[in-house]
Amino acid sequence: METALVNARVMLPQGLREGLAVTIANGCIRSVSSEAPAGAAIVDCGGQLLLPGFIDTQVNGGGGVLFNDAPTVETIATIAAAHRRFGTTGLLPTLISDDLSVVERAIAAVSDAIEAGVPGILGIHVEGPFLSHARRGIHDAARLRTIDRDAIVLLGSARRGRTLVTLAPECVSPGDIAALVEAGVIVAAGHSEADYDTVRRAISAGISGFTHLFNAMSPLANRAPGMTGAALEDERTTAGLIVDGHHVHPAVIRIALKAKGYERLMLVTDAMALTGIEDDRFMLQGREIYRVGDRLVDAEGTLAGSTLTMTEAVRNMIAQTGIDLRHAVAMASATPAAFLGLAGETGAIAPGLSADLILMDDGWQMKRSWIAGQEA
Repeated sequence: METALVNARVMLPQGLREGLAVTIANGCIRSVSSEAPAGAAIVDCGGQLLLPGFIDTQVNGGGGVLFNDAPTVETIATIAAAHRRFGTTGLLPTLISDDLSVVERAIAAVSDAIEAGVPGILGIHVEGPFLSHARRGIHDAARLRTIDRDAIVLLGSARRGRTLVTLAPECVSPGDIAALVEAGVIVAAGHSEADYDTVRRAISAGISGFTHLFNAMSPLANRAPGMTGAALEDERTTAGLIVDGHHVHPAVIRIALKAKGYERLMLVTDAMALTGIEDDRFMLQGREIYRVGDRLVDAEGTLAGSTLTMTEAVRNMIAQTGIDLRHAVAMASATPAAFLGLAGETGAIAPGLSADLILMDDGWQMKRSWIAGQEA
């Protein structure tokens, strides 16, 4: 049966429009038109905002669980359910640096979750363990390692969904990057001390993204542009931003927006286990992580991900930069979809795309959501 969502302010790629019926059937958006088709079930949206669902490419945990602790279908389902309450209809469960046996289990679990129909799972993000010791951040130094052929084969082994891998370009060769891309892996640079020229070579070899821009990477200086300078300059790559008021200063976010534009900046949460719950601490690979206000830190004060949600990320982006709603929403939907090679499948409200939709009021409260046409 067709379902027509009516009486909403609909965020199309061109901007907000009223007086439209968004009709969904068989998991997809069948049409966006001025009238609902005859016989369609009508959902009155009450004049609220109908937006494309948000896509988060960096989700370590949520709802009290962490992907590293138990890389299982059940953990993935719990994380996805926690983030769905805040507008996320598509995500990559993210594994921080760990033993390759854990990486193998995580890749298998994500493939199984997609096969089992866990809503909103688009693939996996393997963040490490091929990272710089100098820029490892909260990652466990004992779990960092060099890449080899077996690791490349493992990272390219996912049966379903997208695989995103974050690595430090100075810790791998351009040939390693090219081999990963050839295996179907999306490669991002991060947790790196690489200089500008090394990053440029890595981009030429196939790196297409940067993980949490500005954080845990060589900075921009007048005679040493570093990874940050290479990321800001390059027009082909997409960079993630954690807009939580702690990871990146608002002025720096505004500079990044002017340099790369909303089409090449995507909002991410880097969310940990406490997202969506009220607990004040959790364990991360044997270390206690504390909630201090809305910051997560270890005993030394090192940031350990965030409690951010995608709804908050969009709202913060608007507040901190003055960007309009249309472009802020695109940074949470169309831009990550394009980065993952899914622009023809999701990330916007348009005929033929998956019916991944959220309904919000003007106070940023989630009212309803749909993933592949199924109300969540």
